[in-house]
Amino acid sequence: MKSEYMDIPLIKNEDKKRFEIEIDGHFAFIDYKTIMNDIALVHTETDPELKGKGAAGAVVEKTLHYLDDNNITLHPFCPYVFAYIKRHPEWKRIVSPKFKGYEQL
Repeated sequence: MKSEYMDIPLIKNEDKKRFEIEIDGHFAFIDYKTIMNDIALVHTETDPELKGKGAAGAVVEKTLHYLDDNNITLHPFCPYVFAYIKRHPEWKRIVSPKFKGYEQL
């Protein structure tokens, strides 16, 4: 994660069902759904002003830390999150073994 994002807090916006960070009034976020006690991350997006600046990677990393710190099991349906975990296999430890793509991580 770029150093400029280190001190930006992650917000679990339960009304919008997304994890988000705000940078200068613009958002990077991951939509989620709950599956019993697990969380499915389904879509990652940034406002156009943040595209290509590392904000998507920052919100993914912060969200994975949040899930890990709170002992929440993950289902990475979002292709961006899936690819991130594939590049950083240490995060596979929080992915549910029941997730269909588990063996490809």
